[in-house]
Amino acid sequence: MGDVYWVGVFLGLGIGIGVLLAGILGASRAAFAAAIVVAAALGAGLGFALGGIEDSIAGGIGGAIGAAATQQLLSGTLRRGGTRLAAAALLAVVAIAVGLLAFVPLVGFLEAVALPALGARLRRREPARYAGLRSLARD
Repeated sequence: MGDVYWVGVFLGLGIGIGVLLAGILGASRAAFAAAIVVAAALGAGLGFALGGIEDSIAGGIGGAIGAAATQQLLSGTLRRGGTRLAAAALLAVVAIAVGLLAFVPLVGFLEAVALPALGARLRRREPARYAGLRSLARD
């Protein structure tokens, strides 16, 4: 049971790293891709340095999940008029909370399921684009 606990911890820590890096780096698609790669590498490195190979794999997967799932939230925030600095600061606080919650047994696994589900829910709630009344305007 101890191994499962530590895999969940490193999964949650990787998710926290991914959220933090996506908040700091992510403003464009290229920056998000870089955040996903760097977060996966840092999560895997942390898992390998402090644990074993399974912890390294969990940290890498968590880093990629955290950065990818944060993309929808951050892009929506910036599109609606939020500033990059404020969004990065709020996501840094969230990343710390996610990382600390990973030390609660099995919560790291719940984070790995809940964060992508939240991103998918935000994507589904976003209204479809349409021309609106501009299509009725005469030139």
